[in-house]
Amino acid sequence: MLTRIDHIGIACFDLDRTVEFYRATYGFEVFHSEVNEEQGVREAMLKINETSDGGASYLQLLEPTREDSAVGKWLAKNGEGVHHIAFGTADVDTDAADIRDKGVRVLYDEPRKGSMGSRITFLHPKDCHGVLTELVTAAPSAPDEH
Repeated sequence: MLTRIDHIGIACFDLDRTVEFYRATYGFEVFHSEVNEEQGVREAMLKINETSDGGASYLQLLEPTREDSAVGKWLAKNGEGVHHIAFGTADVDTDAADIRDKGVRVLYDEPRKGSMGSRITFLHPKDCHGVLTELVTAAPSAPDEH
């Protein structure tokens, strides 16, 4: 069962400059940052608030580390902006299977490693009214993190 909006992913050309905008404009601070080699991105997670299910909501700022990454290709085509929305779930495997059974294409056969040790998969935007949608299960050691 999807429990919350985990994060909104925003693609950017310059991660440091974009982080500084969100810090200066809204007061959001970096909660976590990492490079995900598999996804080809450098990212910063800005924590927005805690949620009633013990999780949190974030903005995920994404800068491609390679032009051929999914985010790199998306930026080349669309420019900076909202890349995806992610919903939190206690069980990404079960929820992805249930959604697949409803006719929505799930992009990964098996969930992959996401930010902060989470497990993730994506749903095809053409099946989700044009919105790239991510499902996220937080790492067990960090229930309040994505």
